[in-house]
Amino acid sequence: MAETLTVPKTKSGDGGGGDFVDQSFGDYGSGGESQKRADTAKLGLRIALGSVTMLFAAFTSAYIVRSAGEDWIPLAAPSLIWVNTVILLFSSVTMELGKRAFESWRPVAFRKWIAVTAVLGALFIAGQVAAWNQLASQGIYLQSHPHSSFFYVLTGVHAVHLLVGVLALFYVLMLARRYELTPGESSSPGVVATYWHFVGGIWIYLIVVLFYL
Repeated sequence: MAETLTVPKTKSGDGGGGDFVDQSFGDYGSGGESQKRADTAKLGLRIALGSVTMLFAAFTSAYIVRSAGEDWIPLAAPSLIWVNTVILLFSSVTMELGKRAFESWRPVAFRKWIAVTAVLGALFIAGQVAAWNQLASQGIYLQSHPHSSFFYVLTGVHAVHLLVGVLALFYVLMLARRYELTPGESSSPGVVATYWHFVGGIWIYLIVVLFYL
């Protein structure tokens, strides 16, 4: 069945119709109050992204200093890292498709792409665990040498941040299935999409730092 492109009127609804009513991430309401809460959510996102950026910048500084040590042993990237990278890059594509589907009011497509993105994110985390096991099977552990320590710590911290994104995606998906989002009023899909792309960018940055810097 073809999807309607007409934005429905916002209503408090019974959860069974085709309308999205904004209740996500503190967006509930209309007019000035809704805009104020949307602005607050975006400000919170900027603060969070700034904090994460500073965290990884600090890790990078420590990495550069430590890599000059005489006990530094270069670590070859586990083969699964490249598979995980492809998965994460593809998830950014599906995330963007979901965001655009929401903005053009295609709720079925929006739910589909958000679900696919969440599954890809979970698959990436599982793949990262497999990559750690791959190194462990080679006798390379967290405490083996400085490079391996940075690899486990940095990729572990990244995995935690990605897990937060996956949980946020499932929350948005739940709201979408209950028709509790409204295009033009809900900031949640845009906020989550920005966070997701940011975490994907951090991963590429880590690959460069860990294996090419």
